[in-house]
Amino acid sequence: MATLTHPEFDATTEGLTVAAAFASSIKGRTILITGVNKLGIGYTTAEAFASESPRLLILAGRSPAKVQECIDALSQKYPDVEYRLLQVDLSSIESVRKAGSTVLGWDDVPTIDLIINNAGVMAVPERTLSPDGIEMHLATNHVGHFLLTNLIMPKVIAAAKGKAPGTVRIVNVSSIATMISAFRDSDPNFTKLNAELPDNEKAALAMLKAGGLPADESKAYIPMIAYGQSKTCNILHAVGLDRRLYEKYGIVSVALYPGDMRSELIRHTDQEWLEEALKKREAAGHRVKTLEEGSSTTLVAALDPKLDKPGNGYFVTNCQVGTTPPAPKYAVDEAEADKLWEASESWVGEKFAW
Repeated sequence: MATLTHPEFDATTEGLTVAAAFASSIKGRTILITGVNKLGIGYTTAEAFASESPRLLILAGRSPAKVQECIDALSQKYPDVEYRLLQVDLSSIESVRKAGSTVLGWDDVPTIDLIINNAGVMAVPERTLSPDGIEMHLATNHVGHFLLTNLIMPKVIAAAKGKAPGTVRIVNVSSIATMISAFRDSDPNFTKLNAELPDNEKAALAMLKAGGLPADESKAYIPMIAYGQSKTCNILHAVGLDRRLYEKYGIVSVALYPGDMRSELIRHTDQEWLEEALKKREAAGHRVKTLEEGSSTTLVAALDPKLDKPGNGYFVTNCQVGTTPPAPKYAVDEAEADKLWEASESWVGEKFAW
């Protein structure tokens, strides 16, 4: 595993601290961040980048009003940075295509140096399909990011031209929930009971039950398993991108777990259970982070020069690689990454090669 530049960074490190440590890797660059709103780490991630004078911050979200609120707040603190709003509903292929076309049409933005795929939904209580017939966690957390990243890839490749390997990156925000479920290639939309799945696709129901989460084996859809599948897909997506982009362009993709925190992501979660669960985790030594601390690992994944080549298992946690938890083997398996890539192309109706 890689030893990173700042071994002293940990769960208590804030995004602004990481940004200051890698200021030269931010200044003058163009950065796109999805899922930006004041109540999540998308905002604190954007704030950390803004503190060190990027050329342009493209802030993407489903609600233009919420994104504009972030731009207004950041403009007050960092008025010399250019900000641009990108409206996109990642659960809708049509909306993602429109957003991709918008970005490609910005002639004054020829390159994108960093993509931070941060947006997500969690614990949607009832099985819900996207407008395109894809389970909502999978559609929003993975498929939308897969499509948007690929659509704007020409500008990412342009940014990498003539740069050292690893300078240009695609960063996927994953979760510890990857431990709950592999990619369910045979049943991504949750129509089958867990017991009916192949052994390699069965969810870790015991882990859910140990955490006091609903794990009714008589139901095909269990919210946190659906979330877990999508978070595994975030890591597999990074593995797939590395295989297609690194040797040819030097572009690196990294996945990370930002930690436990109270953010807008938990809006669908039973709040009484959540508070009890967080107390138990704190008592067991697991730190519940602030949003500022939650953004720091994203900044390390995006900026640390020692993450300059594919790790095929880089799963950055608490600003380091190799700390608990490591990514499960199924989340970094190249064959699984290829399965997911093919399935993702079929869902969006387009093949990608560069």
